[in-house]
Formats: sequence, C-alpha cells, structure tokens
Amino acid sequence: MQRRIFAGLVAAFAIAAFAPAAASAQGIHPGVQTFTQGAQCTANFIFQGGGSTYIGQAAHCSGTGAATDTNGCDAGTLPLGTPVEINGASQPGTLAYSSWIAMQQSGETNADACAYNDFALVRIAPADVGSVSASVPGYGGPTGVGGPSATGATVYSYGNSSLRAGITQLSPKQGAVVQTVGNGWSRTVYTVTPGIPGDSGSGFMDAQGRAIGTLSTVAIAPLPASNGVADLGRELSYAASHGTSVSLVNGGPFSGDIVGAILGS
Repeated sequence: MQRRIFAGLVAAFAIAAFAPAAASAQGIHPGVQTFTQGAQCTANFIFQGGGSTYIGQAAHCSGTGAATDTNGCDAGTLPLGTPVEINGASQPGTLAYSSWIAMQQSGETNADACAYNDFALVRIAPADVGSVSASVPGYGGPTGVGGPSATGATVYSYGNSSLRAGITQLSPKQGAVVQTVGNGWSRTVYTVTPGIPGDSGSGFMDAQGRAIGTLSTVAIAPLPASNGVADLGRELSYAASHGTSVSLVNGGPFSGDIVGAILGS
C-alpha cells in the first residue's frame, strides 16, 4: 500500500487495494472496479477521443514502486499497453495513458503536478464499447467538467471497494470540500463514508453534477480520514498537452439526492 510521507510523518496513502477480480453483469460504467496486475481501483468517468472509448482510473493503480514512492515524477510504473481487467467487460482493456509516465517522459519539474497529477486512461476493447454507460450509479451525471470548488462546497462520489463486501448501499457518498492544496492541483474533502483502499481513482462531482476530480489519497494527518481529490480539469489539460486529448462523456440527468442514491443501489 502506498503512502505519502511529510516531515517524517505518514500524512496520506494512496488507496489502491489488492483483491481478485470479480465478474459483473451490469456492464461498464463509472464506479466499476478495475484490476491492474492485482491492484484494485474504482473507475471514475467515461471518455472518448481518437476513435476510442476509455474509462479513467488513478495513475498509481499501475504503480510498481515501494510503499512510499508516490511522487508521480519518479515513482515506478507499469508501461503503456499493460492489460487492465474491467468489471463488466468481456476482455481486458489496455493502459493507454498515465500521467506518471507522461510526467517522467517530459521531465516535469512542477512539484505540485508531480505530487497530485494522478490520472490514467484505460482503452476499452472495441467488443465491449456497446456495454458502456457513462452515468454514475445512483446519481446520474456527469454533466460536464467543473472548475475549482470553494471551501464548503458539496461533493458527490461513488466508491466501489471490495472491502465493502458487496454492500452497494455504502458506495454513494456525499461530503464537502475542506481546502484546496497544491496551488489548485488537488482539494481535500470529507465524505460520509470516507474513501477506503480500493476506492482509488473514483470520480467526484459538484452540486451541479459536473465532474471535478479523481480520488487519490486517504489522509492520516493533519486531517484524519479526509480524502485527496485531484483536479480533473487540470489532469485532462495535462494529458492533452502531452499528446492524449479526450473528452468527458456526459451521463444521464444528475440528482444530488444521497438517500435516493443509497436506496437505488
């Protein structure tokens, strides 16, 4: 399990988990589990570009380094082309973009980008594209890409870690932004329930259903049980400036009704 260490203290850890892949009969959609050589994460949103359809996950889901290697500019990572199992798919997808690889290849020196740019795209096999839905379970959306969020702003997410033992009523989450960090590259949020190992990469939406971020870390200090949510707009812009331009695929109508989302799970 990966951890970020600051001033000699464990401040946060990336939240991929290791578990066997399980079959799904519900198709491919935001919130399904992905497995990259055993590392389990939760997919965020659906994207299209260059004639292909992609599902997003965290870049650290394909990391290979030591437990403390979470700086994307020097952490070990599996190569592009690595197979990624996607629940609901009939065959593996392919790791097509990793912010970690892009930053390393370009010699990125921006410390905030290195620390918080944690985004990857998995190309969905053509045979499975017909099974894709862009809607987030329970909530609907996304309705586009959102911008920065003010402190106190309401956020919504859907985590799907196997550690919840298949209890889908625990997957929809609602919370609030606590602070912005990394000069806008990330925001700290509290949700009920918090993200746990296996939720890495899951998507966050604002009160209008706009996609605003991807889950990267669970913090231990200084804000215990808070989550680090990387800014999706910046992650997509970085990908485009490094040769991978994709567009978010909007889902169905958005509802911020957490009770309805839980009951519908």
